Amino acid sequence: MDVDLFVGLPVSDLPRALAWYPLLLGDLESFDPNDTERVWTLAEHRYVYAVLEPERAGGAIVTLFVDDLGSFVEAAAARGIEPTQRETYDNGVRKVTYHDPDGNEIGVGGGPQHRSACPNH
Repeated sequence: MDVDLFVGLPVSDLPRALAWYPLLLGDLESFDPNDTERVWTLAEHRYVYAVLEPERAGGAIVTLFVDDLGSFVEAAAARGIEPTQRETYDNGVRKVTYHDPDGNEIGVGGGPQHRSACPNH
């Protein structure tokens, strides 16, 4: 079964979201399906979208898993966005959490950080 995934993030101010999400996600292909939504393409068949729904804004919880968490965090920081929380689980999996201006939670996870083979590094 083929599946496309669309993850919705309700926001109270669409122009503010349109300014914030590219700072987090970077320069991604996007499109406007209507006057109240913007869709960003994360990968083939995987999308995240901001939707103007003030009554529901701030309640989303989303987690993305990327192959290079360090590079993602560095790139977001270079664009002016810092995580609000950083975690490392017992199995070494790492997660950073960001909150958009409405309070929607966007977690970004990555596999365990690889240690250098050299014992002093």
